[in-house]
Amino acid sequence: MKLARYLVVGGASAAVDFALFGALLLMLGTSSWFVAALLSFVVATAFNYALSVRMVFSAGVRFAMRHEIALVFLASLVGLAVNQCALWLAYQVAGWNVLVAKCIGTASAFVWNFSARNSFIFRESK
Repeated sequence: MKLARYLVVGGASAAVDFALFGALLLMLGTSSWFVAALLSFVVATAFNYALSVRMVFSAGVRFAMRHEIALVFLASLVGLAVNQCALWLAYQVAGWNVLVAKCIGTASAFVWNFSARNSFIFRESK
């Protein structure tokens, strides 16, 4: 059930990420894909946290709220690295369409982000 709710939250966050990424690509050009992906990912992460603590995870279960937010952004930094590496490999190395590459990066980061949040940050005591 938690994974299903996180899929909804992740889908909404991905929509924010893709919309902002696309808008930034239009404004900055495809040569600025790295900056566009970075900015859109950060905004989507904040959006994801806000929805996650309302719909999926219980805030403050293991950590004080300020520590929890810091941990979410720390885990998201790893997710950002996963996203950027997948995007770079698919777009720069393999030569795929930048939006297809973004899908691959987003899916890769989703797996990491859910695992980190569910297994460590928001894990409830047994």
